[in-house]
Amino acid sequence: MALLEGHDLRKTYNKGKRNSVEALRGVDIEIQAGEMVAITGPSGSGKSTLMHILGLLHAPDLNNGPTPELLFEGRDIVALSDSERTRIRAREMGFVFQDFNLVPTMTTLENVALACDYAGMHSGPTRDAANEALAMVGLADRGGHRPSELSGGEQQRVALARALAKNPRLVLADEPTGNLDSERAEEILGILRRSNAATRQTFIIVTHDMDVAQACDRIIRMRDGKIREDLVAVAPPPPVPVEPAFPREEVPTLVGVGG
Repeated sequence: MALLEGHDLRKTYNKGKRNSVEALRGVDIEIQAGEMVAITGPSGSGKSTLMHILGLLHAPDLNNGPTPELLFEGRDIVALSDSERTRIRAREMGFVFQDFNLVPTMTTLENVALACDYAGMHSGPTRDAANEALAMVGLADRGGHRPSELSGGEQQRVALARALAKNPRLVLADEPTGNLDSERAEEILGILRRSNAATRQTFIIVTHDMDVAQACDRIIRMRDGKIREDLVAVAPPPPVPVEPAFPREEVPTLVGVGG
């Protein structure tokens, strides 16, 4: 079953009266539930723009071409209001960025719990989910530390725990190993793969690293704003599935949450 499906996705950035960049030029894409998909390509190929549209951070262009379509679990996202899109991002999606994006004045535990707060979880379950997510990434003993007290690899694991804590259906990661050495990158990749095997969450990973791409189920290669190849990756056998550390819970209707 397709979790996410896009048709005729276009995005042009206007940088002046005579300067515009066509980042996406009519992309069709389908992501199956439970897949781990890598999006690769050279700088300027449109891969990060595509991730931002799939993650509802940006909207596709509605003019100068066919009406775009973006379906999440069969629901047309393009037609939704900004507040409805924010609710879906907050509850159903988790994000991991290359630069970590941790709040420097908050502890590790508070940073992870913040995503649960946005998802509308109550304070008790929020703290439990944050602790369990930190344990999953091997940082159970770092809950009281601030980002400045952690290494780069540890900060990225905190960012990953934050994305996983609310058990989203879809996790989007933009160059999650880009700022790490090979050993730390392998740790992050192992966590991603184990989480995918254990929870059957769907992962979309934008990466330049072909080791990361080959560990995924499928590799989508982009160039000049279009998908040029869509290949099944030659991946190593996935880790043995284990029981999820934090099962999905029903959460209350979201009111005024941020993305």
